[in-house]
Amino acid sequence: MTRPPGDPHRPRRTPPSGGRPAAPRRRVGEPRRSGDGTPPRPARPRPSAGDRRSAVRPRPRPDVRRSGPARRPASAPRTIKLADPKRRLRLVTACLGLVFVIFAGRLVQLQLLDSDALAAGAGANKYVRVTLPAERGSITAADGTVLATSVDAYDITADPTMFTPEATHLPDAPEQAAALLAPILGQPKEKLAAALHLNAKNPKSQYALLAARQAPQAKAQIADLKSSLNKQTDTKACRIQRDLIGKPAEKGGREFLDTACANPLAGVFWEQSTRRSYPANGLAANLVGFVNSEGTGTGGLELQYQQQLAGENGYSTYASAGGRRVATAGGNRQDAVPGTDLRLTIDPDIQWAAQRAITDQVSNAGAEKGYVVVQDTKTGQVLAMATSPGFNPNDLSSARADQLGNPALQDAYEPGSTAKLMTMAAVLDTGAANWDTHVTVPNTLQRSDRVFHDDIDHETWYLTLAGVLAKSSNIGTIEAAEHLGPTQAEANKVLAGYLDRFGIGKPTGLGFPGETRGILAKPEDWNGSQQYTIPFGQGLSVNALQATSVFSTIANGGVRVAPSLLAGTTGPDGRFTPAPAGAQSRVVTESTAKTLTEMLESVVTDEQGTGNKAQIPGYRVAGKTGTADRVDPKTGKYSGYTASFIGFAPADQPRVTVSCVIQAPVNGHFGGQLCGPVFKQVMEFTLKTLQVPPSGSEAPNLPVDWKP
Repeated sequence: MTRPPGDPHRPRRTPPSGGRPAAPRRRVGEPRRSGDGTPPRPARPRPSAGDRRSAVRPRPRPDVRRSGPARRPASAPRTIKLADPKRRLRLVTACLGLVFVIFAGRLVQLQLLDSDALAAGAGANKYVRVTLPAERGSITAADGTVLATSVDAYDITADPTMFTPEATHLPDAPEQAAALLAPILGQPKEKLAAALHLNAKNPKSQYALLAARQAPQAKAQIADLKSSLNKQTDTKACRIQRDLIGKPAEKGGREFLDTACANPLAGVFWEQSTRRSYPANGLAANLVGFVNSEGTGTGGLELQYQQQLAGENGYSTYASAGGRRVATAGGNRQDAVPGTDLRLTIDPDIQWAAQRAITDQVSNAGAEKGYVVVQDTKTGQVLAMATSPGFNPNDLSSARADQLGNPALQDAYEPGSTAKLMTMAAVLDTGAANWDTHVTVPNTLQRSDRVFHDDIDHETWYLTLAGVLAKSSNIGTIEAAEHLGPTQAEANKVLAGYLDRFGIGKPTGLGFPGETRGILAKPEDWNGSQQYTIPFGQGLSVNALQATSVFSTIANGGVRVAPSLLAGTTGPDGRFTPAPAGAQSRVVTESTAKTLTEMLESVVTDEQGTGNKAQIPGYRVAGKTGTADRVDPKTGKYSGYTASFIGFAPADQPRVTVSCVIQAPVNGHFGGQLCGPVFKQVMEFTLKTLQVPPSGSEAPNLPVDWKP
């Protein structure tokens, strides 16, 4: 086999058997021809020697005519070299360091350099704090009857910026909305329209309170009306009108919508709230009190226990953007703590009976007002405290300002003859006289610069000390009080000491808002006539509960128990905590109290007594009438009378004390005449309600007079 010149290694190819003959060798400069005789491609111009040297030699193309595997030129074996691990570690460390530097720089930018700008930009996603009002505690009677509670309500609000002509496309949106809301909210259209207008003081205000604590029915009416207006405006004709707003006039543009195509209530909203409700209406209203438009206690127990009843408000914070809540932005919430519930000592049935009795008698007597107090003689608990005229806390607009208080605790009045019980207690307890001590009572008595009389003219009376109390003699009481000391000044000090122990001139301990402590001057300050009028109940003043407590002290064997109105409280955890028992103090001895009780029975049972109208069949009754000159609080002068009766029953086993006071009556003025029947009606009902058994013995009927 011969080798072509110039290639000593490559073997000459020979066509395989049956193959096509090898193409003839092409001469130098001869154009290449294809094997099938097709015209050859034009020959590229041959580069010059200089061009050949500068040109890159093309990679030789494999010869398709070559058969068999190509032979690899012999070369030295290849060596695999691994990367340097230290170099790689240094590279990774450098990258991580760069990342941390970038992060640190970004933190510095956010926290220091751009903090103010970012805080300002957060206005678009700001956090809104919403108060979660606490549920106000309820007030119930002793048996659980609800006197005051909180029910669901809604605050009707609006966004004034949504009532501008630009927002509503109406020239008078506030007026139209006010006309629709006025009959529902019961407020003047002018007031509502003014609230919906933006004002110069707050031109961008987005909140206006139209009506607070509205009933769910009012909210439902507004919601239905707003929904119907939305449906009314969602028509093709209205949509066309809205598309034309703001367009040029030549293209049919318009400035305002027709009334039928606009919803003036679009900017009205509501927020859930609560309102105070008094299911018993006027029952014990002067005692329970009321709340103001903000839901804060303003009178009575609602005011006294405002902090406990109100509880603690909670709050909720959330991110807001464009007026909408951003749920993914997180927030905070602290639940409200409900208020404490109060349970009173008031018996609702006895309270109702007392209110009915005093209301009827005040009306019959043409009096200015009157009040009844019912007290448990053993515990000091107040079972009823009724006032006439009263009011309905659900409708404060119909009540006068002078009806909203509780005169049984807030009125200071001169008690008159009911105070003679304290003078007799001092006389008996000091041993200055006994019940059967003979007292000569003239028609008039000169003392100091004054001449004293009894209620009626009479010849000289010859009375026992029990008779002085039964016939309610002012002169006989003055004569008895003079025996309290060797001098009038010392007698005054002794009497003042007993008055103080009975609680006169001191708070009752209830802490009721506006409660009067009464008026009792120091004995050294009693003037010439006052030192003789105080023994029969003029020249000092008390409130009705103080006067009632005096008789309860005698009924309780001479031990005074501080009055109480609160039976206990129920906290947010649901646990009931009883109120502490009233403080006790002995005022007179037990024997003195027993003698005084028998003397008080003569007032009711003896035909010469002034309290015959207070008799109750089956029960022994001990009591005292009172008819005092009344000081007009407006003028400070005596004008009219204060009629009263206070007593307890059964006298042999005292259980309940009832007092009745009527101020400035016109039809009659004697205590036995006006308040005796009220006492009987209320006491009789109370004894039956408490299932007190009748007396098991007859009254002693102590003699009231003696023959000289």
